Amino acid sequence: MSRVFLGVGSNEGDRLKAISDAVRLLSATDGIRVTQMAMIRETEPVGGPPQGPYLNTVLELDASLLPTELLRTLQRIEQRLGRPAVHERCGPRPMDLDVLLYDDRVIAEPELVVPHPRMHERSFVLEPLAQLAPEVRHPLLQRTIAELLAQLDFRCGVRGAR
Repeated sequence: MSRVFLGVGSNEGDRLKAISDAVRLLSATDGIRVTQMAMIRETEPVGGPPQGPYLNTVLELDASLLPTELLRTLQRIEQRLGRPAVHERCGPRPMDLDVLLYDDRVIAEPELVVPHPRMHERSFVLEPLAQLAPEVRHPLLQRTIAELLAQLDFRCGVRGAR
């Protein structure tokens, strides 16, 4: 089993229900066991067109799926929850599932880059990830999640979900 961390976000429709449904669908998938979920936070969007705020969290999984199999599973869940197969980059979405870390592996494939290339710049990723695994090291930057969070200059309007 591999230790995997996923970023989860939603800013269209019933955001809390979408996150709940994503966790339920992941938990029902062979080869995936959801082991932890960080507190859900409401955050302002980063980049893209004008859009509403997100609910974001991070999940920790035990997964026996290969990274590309996991990616395909995440894409199917996103589509089942209303995200079109073709979508605007950084645009609004009912569900967004991103592989942040997959063990301590570095993956650079056309459709999957792990660790997530911008995770170390985003408080809406690092804050919930630090809640679950502050000691985990970023495999490229060789800093812990807690260290990466502490060195961020900017915290993008993160607050606990109501």
